[in-house]
Amino acid sequence: MPATETPSPTPELLHLLVGDPEELAAILSGMRAADVAEAINQLPDEAGARVLAGLPFDLAVEVLDQPELEHKGRIFEHIDKDAAAPLIEAMSADEQADLFREVPTSIRSRLMSALDAGTRHALEMLLRHAPETTGGIMTTEYVGVPSDWTVERTLRYIAEVGRVKETVYAIFIENPRDRRLEQVASLRDLMIAPRDRRVLDAVSRRVPLSVRPDTPREEAARIISKYNLLALPVLDERGHVLGIVTVDDVIDTMVQELTDDVQKFGGVEALDQPYMEIPFLSMVRKRAGWLCALFLGEMLTATAMGHFENEIAKAVVLALFVPLIISSGGNSGSQATSLVIRAMALHEVRLRDWWRVAARELPSGLTLGVILGFIGICRILLWQAIGWYDYGTHYPLVALTVGVALIGVVTFGSMAGSMLPFVLRRIGFDPASASAPFVATLVDVTGLVIYFSIAYVMLRGTLL
Repeated sequence: MPATETPSPTPELLHLLVGDPEELAAILSGMRAADVAEAINQLPDEAGARVLAGLPFDLAVEVLDQPELEHKGRIFEHIDKDAAAPLIEAMSADEQADLFREVPTSIRSRLMSALDAGTRHALEMLLRHAPETTGGIMTTEYVGVPSDWTVERTLRYIAEVGRVKETVYAIFIENPRDRRLEQVASLRDLMIAPRDRRVLDAVSRRVPLSVRPDTPREEAARIISKYNLLALPVLDERGHVLGIVTVDDVIDTMVQELTDDVQKFGGVEALDQPYMEIPFLSMVRKRAGWLCALFLGEMLTATAMGHFENEIAKAVVLALFVPLIISSGGNSGSQATSLVIRAMALHEVRLRDWWRVAARELPSGLTLGVILGFIGICRILLWQAIGWYDYGTHYPLVALTVGVALIGVVTFGSMAGSMLPFVLRRIGFDPASASAPFVATLVDVTGLVIYFSIAYVMLRGTLL
């Protein structure tokens, strides 16, 4: 039976502001937390705070744990600290950290003072790590058991604490003396193992996969994806488990990274708010910088055109193919850039592999250039033959010039587009900054130089 989308609870949430909270609780009892979160996003911050305060406690906590809920920090500015503390303490640890990164410093201090010592200590530890690292997205709510426990005792423990843990599908087996991680077991391993068996003996003895708290979150996403893990432990230098990164954390990370990269590909600074909510001036500021940089780059195109002014004046027909030449080079460069950036993101290529990429792109660019050059030559000869345009008495030379120029420009575009991400990575910039507009601007200028230089050599003594 196909799934049906849950109706929006927005009208019911609005009713809470003037109606009976108990009636609302009954209405929302069968609704999904993600839908309620999206509905709260449509309310002003103060109204959203009143709605959260009026929801059943368990549902309110579920809503706060939803990544779809926006502006949590602003919402908590309107919630009394005595009411906020139980909600925060019931949230998952990673969502607590995200919340405290959003709230202003003054509000953070007020909320932190209302939490119990254990929650406050764990939260302070998480906040020490940058949000771009595994330490910044991990949760401290994992199931850890000593290696000398039996399977039966471990399963009973999972049943007791599972409700408050991030996940129970991965169990982290620790040395009972120094609490170093020894192994990771899946719930399936324990369910099919003899109950009287030692938990460490119920799993394979492969070295467990792990990351450090300063590991980039993209690396954790790659490991989880490659090995089909449900959770990945984050260890300190002594091998103690600081927390875990779960697959749902990775999905949120991948969505955010993909969004940022797509925006950068388009020549836009990554937006930190939804498109329909970002202030007008912020939108202009995030777009103006790249546009100004690209505009200044394109000004070099006019400079290049001016340098070849005499050639254009003698052979006006050359100007007809300028858009064709430079756009072909920009397109091939953008293709190469996209392929290399994706390969870098998936760790298919590393900095040291630049020469291997160049060795692939050079023949690829030449082949693509030959294909486009052949099409360009045929197009000029066909238009001349059927009388659609007269390219002059030297039209075969014009056709050959365009064909050879396309080979040169497309090859250069492929090489430049493939090498630019390596250059940016080497100097410490995000390769995604090598966006299509940036590559196109670079190839526009160099493409004109290549085109008119080839034309000067091939048409000298005839049109030039």
